[in-house]
Amino acid sequence: MITQVTLKGAVLYICKSIMSYSKQLAEAKDAQNLGLLPEEFERIISILGRTPNFTELSVFSVMWSEHCSYKNSIRWLKTLPKDGPHMLAKAGEENAGLVDIGDGLGCAFKIESHNHPSALEPYQGAATGVGGINRDIFTMGARPIAQMNALRFGDPKHSKTQWLLKGVVKGIGDYGNAFGIPTVGGEVFFDSSFQTNPLVNAMSVGLVKKGETVSAIAYGAGNPVFIVGSSTGKDGIAGASFASKDITEESAKDLPAVQVGDPFQEKLLLEASLEVIKTGAVIGMQDMGAAGITCSTSEMSAKGQHGMDIWLHKVPTRQSGMHPFEILLSESQERMLVVVERGREAEVERVFNKWDLHCAQIGVVTKGNRLKYYMHDELVADIPADVLVLGGGAPVYERAYHEPEYFKRYQQFNIESVAEPEQLLPIMEFLASHPNLASKRWVYEHYDSMVGTVNKSTNKPSAAAVVNIKGHSKALAMSVDCNSRYVHADPETGCAIAVCEAARNIACSGGIASAVTNCLNFGNPYNPEVYWQFVSSIKGMSKACTALQTPVTGGNVSFYNQSSFEGPVFPTPTIGMIGLIENTQWHTGIAFKSSGDLIFLVGHLVNDIASSEYLYAYLGIKESPAPYFNLDEECRLHKAIQEAIRQSWVQSAQDLSDGGLFLALLESAFTESKGFTISLPPSLRADAALFGESQGRCIISVKPEHASSFELLMQQHEVPSFCLGQVNADTQITINKTPYPALDHFKLLYENALPSILNDVH
Repeated sequence: MITQVTLKGAVLYICKSIMSYSKQLAEAKDAQNLGLLPEEFERIISILGRTPNFTELSVFSVMWSEHCSYKNSIRWLKTLPKDGPHMLAKAGEENAGLVDIGDGLGCAFKIESHNHPSALEPYQGAATGVGGINRDIFTMGARPIAQMNALRFGDPKHSKTQWLLKGVVKGIGDYGNAFGIPTVGGEVFFDSSFQTNPLVNAMSVGLVKKGETVSAIAYGAGNPVFIVGSSTGKDGIAGASFASKDITEESAKDLPAVQVGDPFQEKLLLEASLEVIKTGAVIGMQDMGAAGITCSTSEMSAKGQHGMDIWLHKVPTRQSGMHPFEILLSESQERMLVVVERGREAEVERVFNKWDLHCAQIGVVTKGNRLKYYMHDELVADIPADVLVLGGGAPVYERAYHEPEYFKRYQQFNIESVAEPEQLLPIMEFLASHPNLASKRWVYEHYDSMVGTVNKSTNKPSAAAVVNIKGHSKALAMSVDCNSRYVHADPETGCAIAVCEAARNIACSGGIASAVTNCLNFGNPYNPEVYWQFVSSIKGMSKACTALQTPVTGGNVSFYNQSSFEGPVFPTPTIGMIGLIENTQWHTGIAFKSSGDLIFLVGHLVNDIASSEYLYAYLGIKESPAPYFNLDEECRLHKAIQEAIRQSWVQSAQDLSDGGLFLALLESAFTESKGFTISLPPSLRADAALFGESQGRCIISVKPEHASSFELLMQQHEVPSFCLGQVNADTQITINKTPYPALDHFKLLYENALPSILNDVH
């Protein structure tokens, strides 16, 4: 017989069960809204042994987002080569790559994207990208000395593209110039695939004395945890999650996810950070970038196999009444987390007080692996640190991929289907004035290339950016490269070309390539064709980096660069490469120097116009494979050029890439206003010889008395060389005995192309 008591108990049990189930359903809905997959929500319940609260869900949502966890890419990133002759820190060991450049110095460098924020708010998106990448360098104890960037936009004649371009360029210039670090080079590329999703990739390079670096680590139970720098506000909340989804018509509602930067505050933070490191009181330090306090506390704790108790109410905030999840997820700029040796708090506080920066103890390192976040006396989140990071409990996925239908179609292109042009001048004028090939002066004149303490060698424009190291007879050479059109046509070959072009730029400048950082920009990884592009690019990068002995030191993966309007962007695995010029006397420029110098085209000659700007833009033929490329030939070419430069036989060196031979000749001629008289190789079609973009080629000018020695050296390295002709005393251009307009005609087109489009001709 059922009594009234047992019936009442049953009803209460059912009500509690319904309420518990309803709460779990609500939490599951919250998880979905925060970007967590259903299986990930179940995994979180299993890890915690209970249903997470909203704050904990917020923590997992950012740390398990693609932007932070690399859950859809880490499987393939681990296949990249990490060992090399100059490595001081391998990929994943520190916030940035670190290579030995001799004389007791290390070079820290890294490239990262800020694509999604820049798509919505280009000025702050680009500015904070610059700020964030520089913090990754100086949190290691290195002083930033140079910056580069790689930018992609849609149609430059479109009003939105112009708004994005002007905002991004101003953001980079304003932040970098005020921060006091020179921008020494970069690239700008236009294509309709980037109409909605621009790509903004920023690179920073710094120097540090070996043995004086600091790790992003936390250990030693009882050691205090400080937040230093700016106050914490509501800007940037959920920025990592925002960067892990496609751009849609609703994305404008995510504007609060865009951070706001202050370069003057960052300059103070730089000086204070480098000074506090010298005290020896710092155990570990990490920038607060994506996911803010959440990321820095979890990554530092997991690396040191310790936990932390964090008191969120002690965090200096810009707004009152901020919720715990807002404080944890805020991506306010110019902030760092510092773990200090217990008993030495006063030394650290003294340094930051000197620089008028916040320095507040917000926690303590604990034994075990638990991250416990408190708001006053309330425990608002309790999570194991290691489950939030790579190598711990963060999910790792293997996505399906398959070759796109277009790939085989692109391979069917035959040069014989294109009639040889009867007139070359219209093509020359078109290419000289094409936004992808013409001068980017309008862009770089917004940047200060000389600010700071390290001198860029501006008197000798070269294929790579070159920065002289004061007090030393050596220099750093650096390059960022990727032709997105090549990668779209053939991701494996296109990405290998990007690596080799960066190294070729360094070789032509007199340096030896050392190591690589990458910024991998792709569409949605759940799209099997996009993921095939990603996987194929990784294979190409791995192959090229192994051959060149340029290990990958780290970088950034940026997925979800696509929209419902244009679909995915052209795949763009941007390569940032560092090299060393061991003696500044070997620094070689691109400029033709003296009349009578002989001009050699070195490298294999191939009748190839595939994926060239000539074929794609001038002829309007969009479907063709990547240009001719041979990795073995490429490696031999680099070594031959390096040896020729060390023999002091080379007057100028310029690699052949976008725009082919004609653009390389123009750029070499412009600097000293010296024209050229050449004859094209008879084995090639005129359009392939002048405008083709087959890889593994350079133009080298040498004095006549060194010509035979130079040719013999090329033979010894099995590198073909063809004497095109000579440098003129005047500005005349002659090709195959046909005179063309003098240099000034082409220089006017070249210099005014972009300003004319932007209605900004001076």
